[in-house]
Amino acid sequence: MVITFNELRRTKDKLPSGSMQRIADELGIEADEVRNYFGGRHYEGGTTAGVHFEEGPDGGTVSFDDDTIYQAALRILKELE
Repeated sequence: MVITFNELRRTKDKLPSGSMQRIADELGIEADEVRNYFGGRHYEGGTTAGVHFEEGPDGGTVSFDDDTIYQAALRILKELE
C-alpha cells in the first residue's frame, strides 16, 4: 500500500486521544512502534514497523510492508462516524 505522507498524518491527527495505545494493545506491540508508523521518531521504544518514507510532493509517499496498523486506525475512525 502506498499513500502520501500528508494523508498518513491527516489520518493520525483525526484519531481520538489514546488511539496509539489502543492500536498497540490490540496488536500486541509497543505504542512507540505505532507512533513510528505514523511518522514518529521514537526509536528507543519501538521500530519503524516496515514503513518507508520517500520525499516528494504532498509530503512525499509512504509505503507499508504491512498495513495492519493503518487499517486499525481506519477502523477506529469508522467507529467515530
